[in-house]
Amino acid sequence: MIEFIFDLILGVLEEGFAYAIMALGVYITYKILDFPDLSVDGTFPLGGVVSVVLIIAGVSPVLTLLISFLAGALAGTFTGLIHVKLRVRDLFSGIIMMTALYSINLRIAGSPNVPIFSKETIFENSFLEKFISDKFKPYITVTILLIILLIMKLILDFYLNTKSGYLLRAVGDNSTLVTSLAIDKGKVKIIGLALANGLVALAGAIYCQKSGYFEISMGTGTMTIGLASVIIGTNLFRKASFIKSTSAVIIGSLLYKLCVSIAISFGLENSDLRLITAILFLGILVVSNDRKRKVKSNA
Repeated sequence: MIEFIFDLILGVLEEGFAYAIMALGVYITYKILDFPDLSVDGTFPLGGVVSVVLIIAGVSPVLTLLISFLAGALAGTFTGLIHVKLRVRDLFSGIIMMTALYSINLRIAGSPNVPIFSKETIFENSFLEKFISDKFKPYITVTILLIILLIMKLILDFYLNTKSGYLLRAVGDNSTLVTSLAIDKGKVKIIGLALANGLVALAGAIYCQKSGYFEISMGTGTMTIGLASVIIGTNLFRKASFIKSTSAVIIGSLLYKLCVSIAISFGLENSDLRLITAILFLGILVVSNDRKRKVKSNA
């Protein structure tokens, strides 16, 4: 029993940390920009396929993470350009980019499934085998994921406290104010979408290296998982001013994965994962809306 609980917690941490990086990207679009960006369902596998193809080509696994981030940022930029320059509604802009990325990802991969089990990754390589003891090997993956997650969180926290970061927040809260300052709010939106999708693509690259393969449908439901993590975290700690929003999102991701893992441990199949996600997300939205109604009625 103890071993089962230990394995469950370790699995939740690994999955939760990987998806938390993606959730940080969704946090930018959903909470800061107030932009329903469905293109993340395409940029998550984009980061994965770019990383996998480059690893097969002999590129350093670490370098592929940076390139995957840039690929995702480029896709996010196109989403922003479609919305800002072509004046397409935010929701439709994301759908258009998500649809286009499915074909692009398949074209890059060459097939729906690309394995890299025999290749070196950031989790399995000669350096780790040489310097990490066998006793610590079960914890290598979760440790590496935690380090990357903390680096991304700190960078995002730093950025949000810069002038550009304040402008990003202002666009979501009061775009009229940004315009009155003679600043192009469309440009700020594009930067935010590029950063958000870069983080999502980075998460996809990390997830593929952890799993050992790329699968064309791996991005399905990414937006839902990200939103669930953001809503759980931000609602749970909305009154805790000492906890930063980015930290709340990370905790939300872990709690979401814990709920899913517990549901599966009770006998549900992996094929039921989307159903579990939908039910959890619906429950989160209902609870969140009830709280908002109570706050308004008491005001």
